[in-house]
Amino acid sequence: MEEKEFDYFNVIPLVDVMLVLLTIVLTTSTFIATGMISVSLPKSPHGQDEIIKRSVITIDRNGTVYFNSNRIDLKELGKIIGELNKDAPVLVRADREIRLQVFVDVLDVLNSRGLKRVAIQTEKGG
Repeated sequence: MEEKEFDYFNVIPLVDVMLVLLTIVLTTSTFIATGMISVSLPKSPHGQDEIIKRSVITIDRNGTVYFNSNRIDLKELGKIIGELNKDAPVLVRADREIRLQVFVDVLDVLNSRGLKRVAIQTEKGG
C-alpha cells in the first residue's frame, strides 16, 4: 500500500473550535460585567437599554446598600455623595422586593447632597 503525501493542512476544524471558544468567552464576560450583586429590577415599559458609566448605588433584596459594589451604610453614602460633583450621574439599582423606606432613605441622601442627575434602573417589560 502506498502512502499519500501530506499536501495540505485542513484549518476548518480549528476555525470552528476557535469560534466556539470565542462565543464562550464573550458570554461569560457579559455575566462578569453585569456585577456581582444579584438584584431583581422592577419593570418599566420605557426601561433603558444601555448603561452609562456612572456611580452606581445598589440596594439588594435585604435592604443592604452598596456604592459601586462596596457595602456601606447611609452615613458613609452621604460622605461619598458629598464628595461627588453635583452634575455627576448616579444610577440607583434597587431590588423590586425591598421595603420602600430603604429606597426613600437612599433618595433622601442623594437629594440632600443636591445631585441633579439621578436615574433609577429598571428592566424593560410590562
